[in-house]
Amino acid sequence: MTAARWKLMSGALAAIAVLGATTACSSSSKDDNEILVYNAQHESLTKEWVDAFTKDTGIKVTIRNGGDTDLGNQLVAEGKNSKADVFLTENSPAMALVENAGLFADIDKDTLAQVPEQFRPSTGKWTGIAARSTVFVYNTAKLPADQLPKSLLDLQQPQWKGRWSAGASGADFQAIVAALLAQKGEDVTKAWLKGMKDNAIISQNNTVVMKGANSGQFDGGVIYHYYWYRDQAKTKENSANTQLYYFKNEDPGAFVSISGGGVLKSSTKQANAQKFLNFITSKQGQQVLHDGDSMEYPVAADVAANPALPPLASLGAPKIDPSKLDAKKVTQLMTEAGLL
Repeated sequence: MTAARWKLMSGALAAIAVLGATTACSSSSKDDNEILVYNAQHESLTKEWVDAFTKDTGIKVTIRNGGDTDLGNQLVAEGKNSKADVFLTENSPAMALVENAGLFADIDKDTLAQVPEQFRPSTGKWTGIAARSTVFVYNTAKLPADQLPKSLLDLQQPQWKGRWSAGASGADFQAIVAALLAQKGEDVTKAWLKGMKDNAIISQNNTVVMKGANSGQFDGGVIYHYYWYRDQAKTKENSANTQLYYFKNEDPGAFVSISGGGVLKSSTKQANAQKFLNFITSKQGQQVLHDGDSMEYPVAADVAANPALPPLASLGAPKIDPSKLDAKKVTQLMTEAGLL
């Protein structure tokens, strides 16, 4: 091979090597500009957050949707091998499950500073991103206001047999039971669950509970507030005959459930994952809750709730550290009570 040909071939090989390195770098850069979110929040709400975040930062977000418990258990099973960067939930127990498995990274201080202490765990391993209040939805024709239960605990009494409902198998209701357990202890919770087994008509979910109260199938039921407000904002076909009762007074029935967000310790894209959580809890991110139709409460950045909702501070919720909500124990107690 002549010197000239060798020089030409060497130059071509070098160019190919540079092109290969550039392509690999470009691919790596592209991958680094994406995050994967395991999402148990409402799909429409998370999509609003994601669209605004990507528009603001250029970071692409892939969403894997599922339920609180299912995705929480999946993350625990995946452990350090999980591909997820961020976990979002509707309720706190699934967050506590993942936290107790040691899978969350610390949240950036700037993000925590945007969220008041009562809306995040004391550990700082994840943070609140939204909230929903426990309420009693009741049929106004069947249940006069002066006959409403004074406390959630009253529903275990014999006079409530066949008159109320709840979606026992759902993560929403199990979060309410977890709060009861954290606030009142195991003995009180067991007694209440026994009363529920005796008295309650078990429904599939919150929507079915609201429909049943509206149709007069039963007097009322335990749900989260936003199901009613969403229906009221539209056709009212599933809530026209009902009103909401707020227990207040730090009653177990006044529990405010915190939706959570956390960054996985195993994430290889920590900076972008932290940016996403910071965005959700920023004024811009929380404004989505104020302006949109989710009817959930903002919990951060001093953003007010949708004007249709009573102020969160007026609900008299019990003070419960969301990292203390024990999903496993609740499943055990509800199974023993014959509710699962």
